[in-house]
Amino acid sequence: MHELALTEGILSIVASEQKKQAFTRVLEISLKVGEYSGVIPSCIEEFFPLAAKGTAAEGAKLIMTPVPGVFACSDCGFEGPLPRHTACCPRCGGASVRLTAGREFYVENLTVE
Repeated sequence: MHELALTEGILSIVASEQKKQAFTRVLEISLKVGEYSGVIPSCIEEFFPLAAKGTAAEGAKLIMTPVPGVFACSDCGFEGPLPRHTACCPRCGGASVRLTAGREFYVENLTVE
């Protein structure tokens, strides 16, 4: 599962920030998770305690904020969500839609001490 690699990436960011800021412990890790990122939040939550063991992030709380998918239609200017499994604009029916938000997956904030 790629969520384990993503979890390790989160911990790599924590370690890098720990070197820069010299904190001893992470209390919370805030993540943004896009609806179309392909990330399964429950898997991150499952892997995190095991992967964080022995690091500054051990025992930290994960806060995952979902980012809904937003699409833009270049034909009519529509911007908004599309129903799942639909590739056409709900306003004009055109197929010139592109995803403008919802692929995100990143560490937004660390709360440390």
